[in-house]
Amino acid sequence: MARSSPMFALAFLPVCAMPAAAQEAASATGLPVTGSAPQVCTLAGGELQAGQLVNFNGISGDTLQVTQLLDLQTLAARPASATVSFSAVCNYPHQIRIQSENNGLWPTDGRQATDAPGFATALPYDANLTWGSSSGQLQMDARIRSNREQRIDVDQATAGTVTLRLAILAGASNGGVNAPVLAGVYGDTLRITLEPK
Repeated sequence: MARSSPMFALAFLPVCAMPAAAQEAASATGLPVTGSAPQVCTLAGGELQAGQLVNFNGISGDTLQVTQLLDLQTLAARPASATVSFSAVCNYPHQIRIQSENNGLWPTDGRQATDAPGFATALPYDANLTWGSSSGQLQMDARIRSNREQRIDVDQATAGTVTLRLAILAGASNGGVNAPVLAGVYGDTLRITLEPK
C-alpha cells in the first residue's frame, strides 16, 4: 500500500492588492496641509570690506575709528572713507531706515564750544546705503546736534547685502571749509533698521 504525503499549496498575494471592482468603488480622501510664513527681516552684523578703508581703523564691522582725524599742519579734518556690508533678508515689502544720532561727528562728552570763533566744533560726513535695487544717501551737516534719518521704501522681498559707505571730506567742518578742529574725541552712532512700511 502506498502512502501519500500531504501537499500544501501556498499563494502569496500583495497586501494592498484589491480586485479591480473594489478599486473602482474606493473613494479618495483629501488631507489639507497648511503652513504660515511670518513676516521677517533680519540684518547680520557688519563686515568691513577689504581694501575699502581709507584713514579708518576697523575695530569691527560695527565699530569704526578714524585713524588720523586731523591734518597735523593745519588742524583741519583729513579725508576718510569706509565700506561696511551686512547680510540681510526681508521676506515682504518693507523699508530700510538709516539714522544718525548726532547729525555729524560731535564731541563725545556732550560739550558744544561757543567761545572759539573760527574753530570747528563738529564734523559733517555722508552715508550712502545700497540694498537690493534701492539706494539712498544721508548727509550729516553737523550744523545742529540732533537726530537725522532717511527712510527708503522697498516694494518687494529682498535678500542679499546691505552696503554702507561712509565718507568724511577733506577740510569738512561746521565752522567753514578747512577750519581747525577743537581738541577732543568726536563720534556719532549710525543705525540701520529693516522694518515694515
